[in-house]
Amino acid sequence: MLACNRLRIDLGDGSPVVDYRIEGGRVESRTVDNAADRNGVVEKPWQRLTADQLCSHVMADTVVSRWLRRRMGMHQLIRACNHDLSIASNKAQEHFDGTAA
Repeated sequence: MLACNRLRIDLGDGSPVVDYRIEGGRVESRTVDNAADRNGVVEKPWQRLTADQLCSHVMADTVVSRWLRRRMGMHQLIRACNHDLSIASNKAQEHFDGTAA
């Protein structure tokens, strides 16, 4: 099951490998740098993709967006693309309503 929720992109040109995963309904990524001079692999920490980053993948119809559509479904992916926007909208509305502290 874990393998289904992970995608690794390796261009094979020596550039860092990028891992993607779906964790708790969120899409996260990290780079994996083959540190040949250090005889090892450096895995950076997982970071959540922002709504803008997700939208960029969807708009460009990248391999990542196609993988996400299969794993998450189109509706959940669209919600994830709009998630940050709706949070910002809710915070702005609370500010204008005077409900925020």
